[in-house]
Parts: sequence; structure tokens; C-alpha cells
Amino acid sequence: MAQPVTDYAAFFAGAKQAVEELEQLKQSEETLKKKEKEIEGALKEKKKQIAESISQTVKKRAAEIAKSYDDETDNAKDRLKKVRAKREKARNQGIKERIAEETRGLISLNEELRLQMKTLFQEKHVPGFCSSHCYYTLYFTRGIKETGILLLTLLFCFLLAPCGIYLLIPERRTWHLFLIYVVLIVLLGGLYVRIGNRTKLRYMETLREGRSILDMRLANRRKIRAIARAVRRDKNDTLYNLQKFDDEIAQLTQDLAQLAKKKKDALNTFDTVTKTILSDEITESHRPELQRLEEELSQTAERLSAVKNSLKEKSFMASDRYVTYVGRENMTPERLAALEGLLSEGQASNISEAVTKLRDGCQGTCASL
Repeated sequence: MAQPVTDYAAFFAGAKQAVEELEQLKQSEETLKKKEKEIEGALKEKKKQIAESISQTVKKRAAEIAKSYDDETDNAKDRLKKVRAKREKARNQGIKERIAEETRGLISLNEELRLQMKTLFQEKHVPGFCSSHCYYTLYFTRGIKETGILLLTLLFCFLLAPCGIYLLIPERRTWHLFLIYVVLIVLLGGLYVRIGNRTKLRYMETLREGRSILDMRLANRRKIRAIARAVRRDKNDTLYNLQKFDDEIAQLTQDLAQLAKKKKDALNTFDTVTKTILSDEITESHRPELQRLEEELSQTAERLSAVKNSLKEKSFMASDRYVTYVGRENMTPERLAALEGLLSEGQASNISEAVTKLRDGCQGTCASL
């Protein structure tokens, strides 16, 4: 229970001292709060820097590990590509040699037939162009292929060529096209008939014999092409001595598989072991600074807690001893001095009367206090 105040000088001196102490404690509290916030920010920033350093270092080291294996893998792949190219080249050469070997008899036979036909035509004084395949296609046509070539030749000479010549004329007329057809028919058709008459009438027997020889040569060529196709389609490569290439390809393929496994194991080891070691090393290198900030934060927090406790105790004490009498709004040095003046000057007989007079009679003055 509050006791009546009799010693006003001691009361107001104590009240002023309590106000000053509370103000000092509040200032100390604000200063410590600000300092605590600054230290927390510095500690947070330091931890962020450490985390970024760990992340960058881990990322860099992982990339270095991966690159070292990737470089070896690329080199192995390049070697494998070169060996495969060499193998393919050797296989192609082997195929060529095999085709040459298996068709040697037919090629020799065709050469003999060619010389036989040449000799025959020379002995019978047949013009050399009559021994050509082109001549026989035009005058002794046989088979679908030669028939097709003959039809294409006629199509070109008597359709495409006239139309092409006609389109090149600047000022075209219909009679131009008719004239072109007449000229080409006379020239090309006449030339065709003339050559046929001069050769067939004079050398028919020889030309027929030449046709037979040519047919044998063409049949041999078809056999040669068939043999070549069969050789190229043959998947059995044992005839081409490619074992050394296959062994090297198998070894390189195994090396690539081992490199892939080693890379996977190395990255797994890095993630499970090395990464933790790097993180600990980087963190340890910053440990003194972290400890300093943590200790400073702990000390600041302890001091702030002590100040808060003192502020709370002082506030309770001030409330019990002074606020109860003068009111919280009057707990300022200026208003306490004004109350003390009213009492010392005899304008009030007690604190409650002084508070009332200060509130009612000095509102303008008090508002500025």
C-alpha cells in the first residue's frame, strides 16, 4: 500500500533519478538492439559468403573431375572412330580384291571376246563404230534395256530437240516448229537410214556374229555385277584379315565403358566424401571470424537481456514509488520540476493537488514541457 509522501525534495530527487536511469537504460537497450541486429546481419552475410564459397568450389572441382574423364573419353572416341575408319577402308579394299579375284576369269574372257570382235571386224573391213554397243542398240536392238534406250533416243531427237530449238527462236511461229520437225526428220532420219543401209547390206553376217559376241560380253558383265553384289552383301569379314582392327575396337569400347564407370564412381565419391571434406575445410578457414561474431552476438544478447531486466525492474520500481503519485504522463524531468515548483512555492499542499493544478491550470505550459 502506498505511503503518504512527506519529504517532497527527496521524492522528486528520486523520481528524477529514476527517470534519468530509465532513459539511460532505454538508450542502452536501443543501442544494444541495433548492435545485435548489425552483428546478426554480419554473421548471416558471413555464413552466406561461406556457403557461396563452398558451392563455387564444389561446382568447380566437380567440373574439373568430369572434364578430366570427358577429355579421356573424347580421346578414346577419336581413336575408336579412326580405327573404325581404317577397318572400313581395309574391308573395302578386301572386297575390291575379292571381287577382282572372283571375276578375273570373266574379265579375261570379256577381253578375249573384245579382241576377237575387233579382229573379226578388221578382217572383214567393217567400220570400227559398228562394234560399239550404241550401234547395236540402234540397229540390232535386243532386250528391255536397249529398247528403252532406243525409245529415249527417238524421244529426244524428234520431240525434245525440236521443241528446244523452237523455244530458242525469238519470234516463234507455228510453221517454224513444222519446219524444224521436217529438217530433223530429214537429217536425222536420213542419216539413220543411210548408216543402216550401208552397214547392214554390206556386213550383215559379220554384224550378226558381232551381236552374238556382244551378247556374250554383256552376259559376262551381268555375271560380274552379280558377283560384286553378292560379295558386298556378304557379312562374313573373316576373309579380309580384320582381326587386329576388331581387337583394337573391342579394347577401345571396353576402355570407354571403364571410363564411364570410373567417372560415375569418382563423382559419387566426390559427392559423398570429398564434398564434405571441402565444405569442412572452407568452413574451418573462416572459423575464427565466425566464432568472433557468434561470441560478440552472444555477449551483446546477454547485455541486452540484462538491460531489459534492469529496465523492467526499474520500471516496476518507478511505478511503485513515483508513477502511482504523479502519473506516467508526468514522469519527465520538466514536469517533475514543475510539480516540485508548485509544492515549494506553496501553490499546492500535496502531490495530488500539484498534479491537478499542473493539469488544469498550466495546460499551455505543460503541453510544451
